[in-house]
Amino acid sequence: MRLTFTSFLAATALATPALAMDTLTAVHAFPKTLIYTQSFLEFVDKVNAAGEGVVEIQVRGGPEAIGMFQQADAVRDGIVDMVYTPGSFYGGALPEKDALVTSNLTAIETRENGGLDLIDEIHQEKMNVKYLGWFDSGVTYNLWMRNEPKLDADGNLDVAGLKLRGNAVYNAFFTDYLGAQVIDLPTTDVYSGLETGVVDASGWTQIGLIDLKWNEFLNYRVEPSFFSTDLGVIINLDKWNSLSDEAKQILTDTAIQHEKDSVEALRKKRDADFAELEEGGMKVVALEGDAAQRYIDAARSTTLNRMKELMAESPQGDGNYDELVDLFYDADK
Repeated sequence: MRLTFTSFLAATALATPALAMDTLTAVHAFPKTLIYTQSFLEFVDKVNAAGEGVVEIQVRGGPEAIGMFQQADAVRDGIVDMVYTPGSFYGGALPEKDALVTSNLTAIETRENGGLDLIDEIHQEKMNVKYLGWFDSGVTYNLWMRNEPKLDADGNLDVAGLKLRGNAVYNAFFTDYLGAQVIDLPTTDVYSGLETGVVDASGWTQIGLIDLKWNEFLNYRVEPSFFSTDLGVIINLDKWNSLSDEAKQILTDTAIQHEKDSVEALRKKRDADFAELEEGGMKVVALEGDAAQRYIDAARSTTLNRMKELMAESPQGDGNYDELVDLFYDADK
């Protein structure tokens, strides 16, 4: 009898599989060399270390694997589980991302005040994806130019005749306020566009210009800066729901910590980049007084107008508009 029972236990153990580790496949929007991608890969390393035996992220590559503007759809459709990308790359499906673009807060503050919870709810409802975290926040944008910027009699920026590279982040500002004729180019094509003279100016964040080598052509930075980066991690919602509770907790806790870590790290990187650019001959042209205020006010208002109009056209409507603006912007800051 003892041998029979022992044999039964052994057979049961063999027949009962060990709990499988959760794995998620991931892609990133930008090339591996860019600072933002490096930040995401640091997050991946943190998850894989904390989640050993429980959850693992397997990175499949960047835009060479799936085109940067197709990645969000690929996550929604379950072709890949996770992507790190600007919300502006899928703004047609989710115009609410402009709340992050026009924000003067960081992920730390909007995590605390419930802003990111609301963004997550909207992502789940509209795109069937989980919004895991807003990484690399607190970094703003500048307009970078090959030639010295022109100012009109009132001190406003004059972009007449300028070949300005645009994209979904700032086209509303560039066209509706500056009156610029923009030429849309993906990030991976801007270097060649500058080299061949297709464009001679571009909006870009405060960091990364050196990584992309655009500083070989761009010689002026226009101040004040505007906007905020809207880089985040989204996960296919069906995949998210299939994960173990422990895996979800590890991913969530690590994302919240990386939101904090990346704010500090990228501010240091911004200061270092500015110093290196200045040493290399980059000149700063600053709008002053009312012209500077009009510039930054217009960046925000034109973009929020776009958000409200696009929200109103969706089946869900624009009912969240005021709350989003309140949660992602501090008028007293």
